Amino acid sequence: MLNITDSARDYLIGLLAKQNTPGMSVRVFITQPGTPYAETCLAYCRPEEVNDKDEVMDLEDLRVYLDKQSILYMEDAKIDFAKDKMGGQLTIKAPNAKMPQVTGDSPLDEQITYILYNEINPGLASHGGEVKLVEVTEDMLAILEFGGGCQGCSAVDVTLKEGIEKTLLGKLPQLAGVRDVTDHTQGDNAYM
Repeated sequence: MLNITDSARDYLIGLLAKQNTPGMSVRVFITQPGTPYAETCLAYCRPEEVNDKDEVMDLEDLRVYLDKQSILYMEDAKIDFAKDKMGGQLTIKAPNAKMPQVTGDSPLDEQITYILYNEINPGLASHGGEVKLVEVTEDMLAILEFGGGCQGCSAVDVTLKEGIEKTLLGKLPQLAGVRDVTDHTQGDNAYM
């Protein structure tokens, strides 16, 4: 789950000491978890603001509350503090905030979406494009829809077959293939 480095813990303890509020702690949460707009946040948490549904991390001289709705998305998250000439910087990295980590036991649509989001879309984004899963059919076809620079792009068929389909079938052999349902006549922002 969430890893707080010793340097981050020490930094947070110092910040809390300056607040002059007995029992002050911190709360970690993700706004819009599981969406492309997810943001990982850290905030002060006064004793009267404690949510009894939160999970509690008690570290040496530091109490951290973890938002229950966000916990699934905090797998492999890390809070670190790096000193520099200007004082330092606190960083929060939560690689699964936008999409929870999946396993081989996760539903097939979640596995496909995870691969699309984490492996395929970063490459498509360099051309202003993206692809998303619409559905998985009964005959195990992944129905996909392109957007952005991929919609109307002349290379979309190659991207679909040589990139996306090969990647998905290589990782999910139970899939029979992929199909594109994008209306490519609307290619105002097409990359090529």
